[in-house]
Amino acid sequence: MNPQLVDALRPVEDPELHRSIVDLGMLRRAELGDDGTAHILVALTVAGCPLRNEIQNRVGAAVTAVEGVSGFTLDFTVMTDDEREELRKTLHGDAAGTAGHTHAHGHAEGRKIPFAEAGSKTRPLLISSGKGGVGKSSVTTNLAVALAQQGYSVGVVDADIYGYSIPRMVGTDRPPTIIDEMLIPPEKWGVRVISMGYFAPPGEAIIWRGPMLHKALEQFLTDVFWDDPDFLLIDMPPGTGDIALSLSQYLPRGEVYVVTTPQPAAQKVAAMSAAMADKVNLPVKGIIENMSWFTGDDGTRYELFGAGGGQELADDLGVPLLGQLPLVPALREGGDDGHPITAIDPDAEASQAFHAIARQIAVDLKPKKVFSPELKVI
Repeated sequence: MNPQLVDALRPVEDPELHRSIVDLGMLRRAELGDDGTAHILVALTVAGCPLRNEIQNRVGAAVTAVEGVSGFTLDFTVMTDDEREELRKTLHGDAAGTAGHTHAHGHAEGRKIPFAEAGSKTRPLLISSGKGGVGKSSVTTNLAVALAQQGYSVGVVDADIYGYSIPRMVGTDRPPTIIDEMLIPPEKWGVRVISMGYFAPPGEAIIWRGPMLHKALEQFLTDVFWDDPDFLLIDMPPGTGDIALSLSQYLPRGEVYVVTTPQPAAQKVAAMSAAMADKVNLPVKGIIENMSWFTGDDGTRYELFGAGGGQELADDLGVPLLGQLPLVPALREGGDDGHPITAIDPDAEASQAFHAIARQIAVDLKPKKVFSPELKVI
């Protein structure tokens, strides 16, 4: 291979794996012809790679910037099964080596949940509520986007197996890519997402008992290549059932953030979610009040759902009220069409509120305890 071309292509990353195509072994040929044409061959991870055009654009921009290159040709091939297996082992570990057999859907019994390990840099944020209809998924989506815009790597697990909504709200329009049974989550607005919505037939209800829910969540945490994000947001289902119990076991370092609306009825139910977190030894770190007011055309704020519920809950729990979010049509519309308000209108009042909440979580509420695999108690 031409060393100059290889050096130019080393910074080019696979858009899904966020690794150099050179380091991943995807670059198979890089030759410079006598006429100044660069001839490039790239091995895609899977046939029909959804981001093939993006790879082509990145490769073209890199090679045409090399002195002496007048043009380029780019051909694609596809990795073999053995090559994909080696790639998966390199990125995600050898699950088969830690267990005797695999479950359905490629889950290997015995694979560790990386976010539960003491050395993990990832902060799991469990976005919770005691009841539905308070906008918890909208908060999860926009908070994730705000954290990504502030420079953090972010993933979202849609743990509401029965009522999944995150894919639609984020606007991801393709399912995960599967590389040797390792799931690569789709990404948009800088946020990676996994959800039952990618696997269930459209319009079909999920009718599962507890053990199946338990296993699905485990696979979301183990079989997906999250790549050690700074934050992993968990969009919790309403209530205090099986999923909440499972996640408390899977994510013992999780931080709970409770979403409520201002009226006392919602605040009382949200308190149940906080009470459960206490029972399973997960700290409630803050309260987020949604639908706090609506601003009319005359500039007057109308507190349609009352006032004070969020602050009262925060005071009762001894945690901060991290923010109050206005009731605005654009926030609802963004959730319906996959264009979160924080992504498309960062200067909006609601977007600024989400950014303020994100900054508090990322900086002010950062755990003081240092987790390091090198630290051992003797």
